[in-house]
Amino acid sequence: MACIEIENLTKDYGQGRGIFDLSLSVEKGEVFGFAGINGAGKTTTIRHLMGFIKPDSGTALIEGLDCTKSSAQIKQKVAYIPGEINFPGNETGVSFLKRQIEMNGRGNWDHCQKICDKLQLDATANIKSMSKGMKQKTAIAAAFASDSEILIMDEPTTGLDPLMRDIFIELIEEQKAMGKTIFMSSHIFQEMEETCDRVALIKNGKIVDLIKMDDIRYNKDKHFKLEFKNEENFSKFADLSYQTIDVKPDDLQLTVVINDQNINQLMDDLQHYEVVFFKEIKQTFEDYFNQTFKEEA
Repeated sequence: MACIEIENLTKDYGQGRGIFDLSLSVEKGEVFGFAGINGAGKTTTIRHLMGFIKPDSGTALIEGLDCTKSSAQIKQKVAYIPGEINFPGNETGVSFLKRQIEMNGRGNWDHCQKICDKLQLDATANIKSMSKGMKQKTAIAAAFASDSEILIMDEPTTGLDPLMRDIFIELIEEQKAMGKTIFMSSHIFQEMEETCDRVALIKNGKIVDLIKMDDIRYNKDKHFKLEFKNEENFSKFADLSYQTIDVKPDDLQLTVVINDQNINQLMDDLQHYEVVFFKEIKQTFEDYFNQTFKEEA
């Protein structure tokens, strides 16, 4: 049984807003990414997993428990970072974090302090006076210190600077090494590419693609950008049977898309041309995302 199982989940807010017949599954120990533009349905899906809203139809299960009917039990198993941080009460970050550990009945303060140190978080500050970045760090510390087997995070690095995002990636990798299951929506492509096993792309409330991140990291179809010394060399090479994109005749440039097994043939052919520039253009998850959502972009 999958750790997280969503089947035909629908919540229709009208005017094309919501999620529609959405299905996906997350295996135990997997880091699963959830990506899409604003309003695509990411937060709505996550709120169903947490039992905050009831679907019109379909089901969401965590470890076999219905997220609507058994939300209290699920909250005992899950650490959650919401998309919008709004702490209750008027207390210090230390008091809040200690109370979270006590209420969860999991984790310990020593471990929480180590996470705060990594995040450079001064938890002695009053949570009401914290900046957005400090509040985000406090929420991250609370989630990772809880020692939960399942982490569900909605845009967890919003408000963090690039250095802190790198620390966050380290924390994710530590949790992954311990076999924790992580479901994470994000707009930060680097953290998804470096940590996720799979990513679902959601558009207008529907899953439009599900990719294995290794297919992005170790893509066998390479892109090589070439620039030739003169128009004659450019034209002759362009007439060959290679797949080309981004062809710029005025700059004598083009990009060749080629499978690994054919690279030696490309090298042999290029010996007959005067090439002044040759560089592999790495394809990233951001490139894949932008291609999928090019109309919106």
